[in-house]
Amino acid sequence: MTPTRLTRRLAIFGGAAALSGCSAVSALNSAGTPLDTYDLIPPGGSTTGRQTQRTLLVALPDTTAAISTDRILVRPNAAAITYLPDGRWTAELPRVVQSLLVRGISATGRIGYVGPAEGGPVPDSALLTRVDAFDVTIGADGIPVAAIDMTLTVLNDRDQRVLATRRFNQSVPVANDGPPAIVAGFQALVDSLLPAIADWVLASA
Repeated sequence: MTPTRLTRRLAIFGGAAALSGCSAVSALNSAGTPLDTYDLIPPGGSTTGRQTQRTLLVALPDTTAAISTDRILVRPNAAAITYLPDGRWTAELPRVVQSLLVRGISATGRIGYVGPAEGGPVPDSALLTRVDAFDVTIGADGIPVAAIDMTLTVLNDRDQRVLATRRFNQSVPVANDGPPAIVAGFQALVDSLLPAIADWVLASA
């Protein structure tokens, strides 16, 4: 598979690079046929390590307008963005990431309470996330590469003091440019990154 082939395959949504905000993407979606929907599943967390009865709320991650959509972002080259024409996430990407963080940390059974910042008890700590990449790029050899790049910050909720900040990033080549293969690549990244994120958060909160 060559970069030209992938670019041609995605050209139908190439104009999305010139549009801003989710409303433009929604307009494209409503005009097209229904897309297959994909979810990511958090791996089982490590049950060994620091135990705490503290409460943690996970804020909705911050990201760019291009990423903040339910579409699967593709970067055919450094200057262009588009979206996979035949697949989407179950929700806008920030909510997908928030849900993964909540479920992944909760699965460890090592914290009193963890939940989204939109509800829940008064927290001891808050988890802030900035998503800088959650997309597919095309390597020089034409092979698609799925990448995740996030910076996480744990705050003391009482005085908003920063307790810890760490960047988590990783990439993996995927077998082809079909949605199942691309989603499998993102799942492999989640399986690798999320346990390390959960351990770090629990050690910091």
